[in-house]
Amino acid sequence: MYKILKKEVLNQAVFLFDVEAPYVAARCEAGQFVIVRIDEDGERIPLTIADYDREKNSITIVVQAVGYSTKLMSKLEEGDSFLDFVGPLGQPAPLKKWNRVVGVAGGLGAAPLYPQLKKLAEDGCEVDVIIGGRSAEFVLWADKFAKFCKNVYIMTDDGSLGGKGFVTNKLQELIESGEKYDHAITIGPLIMMKNVVLVTKKYDLPTAVSLNPIMIDGTGMCGGCRVTVGGETKFACVDGPDFDGFEVDFDECIKRQAFFKEEEHECMMRIGE
Repeated sequence: MYKILKKEVLNQAVFLFDVEAPYVAARCEAGQFVIVRIDEDGERIPLTIADYDREKNSITIVVQAVGYSTKLMSKLEEGDSFLDFVGPLGQPAPLKKWNRVVGVAGGLGAAPLYPQLKKLAEDGCEVDVIIGGRSAEFVLWADKFAKFCKNVYIMTDDGSLGGKGFVTNKLQELIESGEKYDHAITIGPLIMMKNVVLVTKKYDLPTAVSLNPIMIDGTGMCGGCRVTVGGETKFACVDGPDFDGFEVDFDECIKRQAFFKEEEHECMMRIGE
């Protein structure tokens, strides 16, 4: 059993858990993920590691309550436990000794982006970040990024915090104003990452994307996260989840993400959601 050491509600749909998981905490790297199961009857949920503390033997996960299993998970409290907490899984993010990097996060994507940018900053890279959300309450961890990022830019759809508009608007503004970056990393909804890549491609700015949104089984056996990268078939869970954004077939990914919406809807109807 894996004890919940801390629970924090970040907004009406998103919550954070610090979980005691010594084996995972000792071995994980930025970009990897875990498979979580609440109980014997629970669904296996892949969740990207948002942070880790090797001294405290703890892993931080950030979860959005959107489906049956994640809504059950949202009811857990400090002192409760997960039956399974398996990892680290996937490949570590392919971080290099860049001089300057811009991170672009949409909504929940701020959490898995955090350890990557933090690692780069620790290695001497100058880091900027653009964080987007529907409104102020959906902008995550701006204060945490500010501890190591040179610049933190915030964009909201309604203008309730930072600039009004999309993260791509700010990214293009920065590039066109003369800001020079060696690399970009973007994590968030698939459509957001697709649009970020459309911007960075115009300026030949290499960009990494995370395809954790399409993962299901997390071990490569189910085939649910098949994706075409550079004309070849890859699996997000074992070959990624991070890939070269210029090579990803985003239209295929977006279609794949919708495969089980009908089944999820039926499940939610059974529990009266």
